[in-house]
Amino acid sequence: MKILFSPSEAKYKDGNDEKFTEKSFIFPELFKYREEMINKYQSFINNASNDEIAKLLGTKKQDIIDYYSSDIFKRNTKKVIQRYDGVAYDYVKYEELLKSEKEYIDKNVIIFSNLFGPLLAGDIGLPDYKLKQGEKLDKLAVEVFYKEHFTKALDEYLKDDDILDLRAGFYEKFYKLSKPYTTMKFIKDGKVVSHWAKAYRGIILNSASKNNIKTIEDLMNLEVNNLSISEIKKQKLKTEIVYNII
Repeated sequence: MKILFSPSEAKYKDGNDEKFTEKSFIFPELFKYREEMINKYQSFINNASNDEIAKLLGTKKQDIIDYYSSDIFKRNTKKVIQRYDGVAYDYVKYEELLKSEKEYIDKNVIIFSNLFGPLLAGDIGLPDYKLKQGEKLDKLAVEVFYKEHFTKALDEYLKDDDILDLRAGFYEKFYKLSKPYTTMKFIKDGKVVSHWAKAYRGIILNSASKNNIKTIEDLMNLEVNNLSISEIKKQKLKTEIVYNII
């Protein structure tokens, strides 16, 4: 089973001295497209005003603007799953997992970066970066760019696996599944939750790794603390598991 996952705005700033190359990420044959997008990003940073950079990054804090105005190609890198911070990643608890459980996540989770595109959780070369969700680069929508250039490769990569799509709505724009897949919705007191949805996506991923979940059938039998299945909805290719948070 392959699991599609969102990135997070918060990121760890540490890393190692190795810089990213075409060998750093899944689909090395498509690296030229990642490089094209990252060059657009860096070119904008190099030539934009302070206010324009602030808009691109989604912050007015000058220390953050100054930090991310440096050359992204020269920044230290880190394994993709270890780069991201935030609610969902707090609940994945990657660093607390056993080696085999980490390998499960490394090999089976695809994270959709809003600058670097689709990445495997175990890819080793992701620098710290910041780009406000939905901001365009050189009048180009990043999500449209990656959807155009990576859909064929993703279709081929995912063709033999069951798919659990845990992405937030915006990141569905990077890649539209063309085969049956499963999603999840989390309900508390009759209302769809957002903050806790992030947490429970992380919890589901943590539990999947600990139980070596390989199919949707295995997933349906997975017991998760404080969650109970209230409904299963099917529409065309999509199966949605609706959970009640107890």
